Amino acid sequence: MASEKYQVKVNDQDYKVEVVPNSGEIRMNGMPLELDLKGDARKGFHLLKDQKSYQIQILEADYDSKEFLIEVNGEAYPVKGADRFDLLLKDLGMEHLANAAVNDLKAPMPGLVLDIKVQPGDTIKKGQALLVLEAMKMENVLKAESDAVVKEVRCETGQAVEKNQILIEFEA
Repeated sequence: MASEKYQVKVNDQDYKVEVVPNSGEIRMNGMPLELDLKGDARKGFHLLKDQKSYQIQILEADYDSKEFLIEVNGEAYPVKGADRFDLLLKDLGMEHLANAAVNDLKAPMPGLVLDIKVQPGDTIKKGQALLVLEAMKMENVLKAESDAVVKEVRCETGQAVEKNQILIEFEA
C-alpha cells in the first residue's frame, strides 16, 4: 500500500507529511519522525519527541476547510491541512473547485447545536462563523465556504443533529 501524503501549514510555514500505512512510520519534509503520541481529541494529547514533552489540545476544528486551532504547551497555533485529494487538485491546477459555492451547510458529524450566529437575510463572507456544533465534547465552529446570503436556518439552538443534516440553506 502506498504512503499517504499531506501538506500542513502552521504559522505560514509549509510541511510535507508522509505516513506509511501498517508501519507507523511518519516522515516530515522527507525526514523520519520518531514520535510517542498518547491521548484523544476530547482529553488532549501528550507527545514525546526527541525526549521533550508536549501537551496538545485541539481548540477549534473546521473539518470541511481542514483548519484547526491547536494549543501546544499553552501556545495557540493555526493549522491548515491538505490531504491527497487537495494536493491532486492543486497539481492539476483545479484547486479552486474545492472552494465552489454551496447551496447549504450540512452537519459534518452528529452533534448538538450550541449557537447559531446568522439568521435569514444575512449576507455572509467566506470564513465567517455560522454555527457552533458540539461533537465528542468539542466545540466546532462551522464557517461559510463562500460569500452568500442566508435563505433559511433549519435548526435551532439545543437541537441534536445527524451527519449530513442540512443546517443552513443559502440563496442560489
